[in-house]
Formats: sequence, C-alpha cells, structure tokens
Amino acid sequence: MKYFTTTGKASRRAADCVIVGVYNRGKLSAGASDIDTASKRYIQDLIKSGDISSTPGRVTLLNKVPGVKAGRVAVAGLGKAGSLDAIGFRQAVAASVRSLLDSKSNQILNTLTLETVKDCGPYHLARHSAEAVGDALYRFDQMKSGRKKAPMPLNTVGHSIAKRGDAAKSERGAKHGDAIANGVALAKDLGNLPANVCTPNYLAKTAKKMASGNGKLTTRVLNEAEMKKLGMGSLLSVTAGAIEPGKMIIMQYKGAGSDKPVVLVGKGVTFDTGGISLKPGASMDEMKFDMCGAASVIGTMSAISSMKLEINLTIIVPAVENMPAGDATRPGDIVKSMSGQTIEVLNTDAEGRMILCDALTYARRFKPAALIDVATLTGACVVALGKHRCAIYSNNDDLQDEIFAAAKRSEDLGWPMPMGDQYTAQLKSNFADMANIGGPGGGSITAACFLGKFTDGMHWAHLDIAGVAWKSGGQKGSTGRPVSLLSEFVLSRAGALP
Repeated sequence: MKYFTTTGKASRRAADCVIVGVYNRGKLSAGASDIDTASKRYIQDLIKSGDISSTPGRVTLLNKVPGVKAGRVAVAGLGKAGSLDAIGFRQAVAASVRSLLDSKSNQILNTLTLETVKDCGPYHLARHSAEAVGDALYRFDQMKSGRKKAPMPLNTVGHSIAKRGDAAKSERGAKHGDAIANGVALAKDLGNLPANVCTPNYLAKTAKKMASGNGKLTTRVLNEAEMKKLGMGSLLSVTAGAIEPGKMIIMQYKGAGSDKPVVLVGKGVTFDTGGISLKPGASMDEMKFDMCGAASVIGTMSAISSMKLEINLTIIVPAVENMPAGDATRPGDIVKSMSGQTIEVLNTDAEGRMILCDALTYARRFKPAALIDVATLTGACVVALGKHRCAIYSNNDDLQDEIFAAAKRSEDLGWPMPMGDQYTAQLKSNFADMANIGGPGGGSITAACFLGKFTDGMHWAHLDIAGVAWKSGGQKGSTGRPVSLLSEFVLSRAGALP
C-alpha cells in the first residue's frame, strides 16, 4: 500500500473516495465541513432529512457530491463530539473502507486524521488508519474452491494533516501501521488455516521462508531428537500421542549488534484435543486457534523485521499437536522439564504451560533484556476479562507497566493481573516438584504462577490471550491480536516512536 499526506482541502482532492465524519447533533468533522461548504450544505441537508447517521459504526456512502472532485464521499458516524478515541477512530475508518469493498476504488483520502482523538497525535492517527484499512481489506478464502471474488483494488491511501510539520510523523505512522497490518494478516492466516494444513511443520516452513533473503533474520528449527537431548521432557510429554512431530522454532532478527534481545515466546499448539483429558466435542473445531500465540509472535517478527528497526528480537515457538493415543501422556504421569524440575500432570488439557516452560528455560541462553510469552492459555482468563482485554502477568512491575502502556497506545488492550505465593501454593504436588494445574479457583493466575517457576532471574511477562485471539459464531476467525500490542512494545524499546 502507498501512503501520502496532504494539507489540501477534502473537496479539492480527485480521489475515488474521501472519508469524512459527522458527530451527534449534526456537528461536522473538518473534512465534512469543507465538503458541506463546497456542496452548498449538501451534507447538512441529508443529516436533517435523516439520511446520514452519526451512530458509530454506521457509514453513508454518497456518490457524485456537487462541487466535490472525489467520486464518492464516505460519511462515518463518530458519536458524541469530544469523545472520539482510537477505538472509535479505527472503527470509523474500517467501516468506511468496508463500504467500498464492492467498488473499484484505487485511492482514498482519510480526513478523519484531522480530528481530535484522545491520546493520539499525527503518528498514531496515521498508524491506526493504516491498521484499520488492513483489517477492513483482510479476507480468508484460500481454502474455498471455485472462482474467487476480485478484491477491492485499493493501492493508495492519503492522510489529511493540519500542517506540513506533521508530515514526517504521519508518514512514519503509516509506514509502521502498514507493516503491523501485514503482520496481523499473517497471524490471521496462520490462525484461520485448518489444523490439517497448519501443522508444526507448516509453522516451521513459514518461519524459514520469512528468513529467506532477509540478511538480518535467521530461522533455526529443532526436531524432537534435538529437544530430547536438551532435556525438554515437559514439551515432549505433550506431543507423545501425536503422529505429527513437534518442532521448536527459533527466529532471530539482529538489528542492534550485540545488544541483549527482546525475546517473545508463542504457544504453538496447532490442534488441542485435550489429550487423554479429552475436551467436549462442542466447538472443538476452534482448537485450531490454540496456536494463536505462535501466530502473533511470528506476525510481530514479520512487522518488526520489515520496519528494519535497530533492535535485536528473538522469537521462540514450541509447536506441537496434543492428541490422545496409546502412548499419550496420562493424568498422574510425572515428567522432568528442561529446568530439571518435575511436574505431575493432573490434566493433559493443561498442555500449553507444559510446552512453554521448556521454551522459557531455553530462552535463558539468549540473555533476554525482556522475556514475554504469549498464549491462549486458560478459559479462566475468558471468564475474568471476556473478549476485550488480554491478561498481563509479570514478575517485574516496571515491565508489566510498560506492556500495559503499550496496550493502551496501540488500542490492543490488556489488563494487569496479580501473582503471589498464595496462588503458587495451589500447584503443590505430593509426588513431584509441582502439579500442572492448581484447581478451579484463579485458574489463569495459577497458570501464570506455574510459568513463573521457570523464569527466576529474568524480567518476564506472560500474556494470556485466550479471550482475544479469535472470534466465535458468525464472525468466527482469528483476530491477529496481540500483534499490535507486541509491535508497539518493541517499537518503544527500539526508540522508534516519536
């Protein structure tokens, strides 16, 4: 996608479509006001007649507005004046682009970047715009047969700015937003692919392909024999019942010499039956999404490497299938992790933490500046926070605050959660160093405490994304979260934010 900035009037731009907005009580956005003047109150008259709505998410598409050079004007509802935030801004941009999906529009101008949006300057407005455009254009149809519908041929997006001094920040925001949108799309694709296609080997091939031709990015893949030599008994206990071999994927982007890297670890269970602790059949198809942690860190690597940031970033993906079989791990079995600690497996459906703990131990060799694992780990997190925010756990208050701030800026929201000895005590086992579950109370917290046992001496955080990684129902599909949050965190660490 190409991006440009302009201080010119909306009515004077010969684009295929100009995006403007209207607030409650007929208040017009800056772009809408200019078009209304040029068209001799055309928009005001439509508002009075009830043909234009200010309801957020609603868009009225106008064709051949008199006095306006653009062929179309998309009028987005913005709600109450003075209350527009980044979520509402992104919703308005995405809805406007979706209203054009059946058109042959090549170029659009987004004038909503002139509006006052809470906690957003020119950089984040352009970045949110680029990410929203990417979200609106995304489609997943590669598994369908027959003739595919031609996509909207959009290739150029303009952002209105108030003064020329804002151009550099806006252009950087658009560039970063486009890279993040591509990373989100990759994460969505990986999540949406069925488990008979997106296997551990498929994830490994994807990671290798990304590194091909990229001088700063390398990918290494460990097989089960190599993991066994390293003592990864916990991870291998999960893949024991699967025919498809497990993989450990390590991607390294080196943009900052010998600096300590940020290390992201993503849970890559490409299908989770629950193992011997078999899940109920209803909605089990959605367990293809149990690798969305892996998809999100791979998508983040795509975004960061394409930005060519001056930072070192390492991605670790333990990729497995969790299947029931005669040689599958049983409840009551005890396994030894790479750290040497032993684990009593009380529930084989608590498998994510079993692969992550060995990946976190393996991460020590990189001496991380910060270590963050990302996982669709617990249903308890969905109960606690719903589908809106991921859970943020950490053994370091400053790191937790840093991630929370990145979540707010990126509008890929999270919420700080507690940890402590009283929760860790729930993991006590009579027969091993720990059990892999801590009972029904505080399930998301005890899962984090389990992982914390493998991170002593490291600045570590855990993101439980079970509630935000995918949507169910009629809009079923991967969301690509939290690629935006992770990218914002890395951008900040790299000093690349304005």
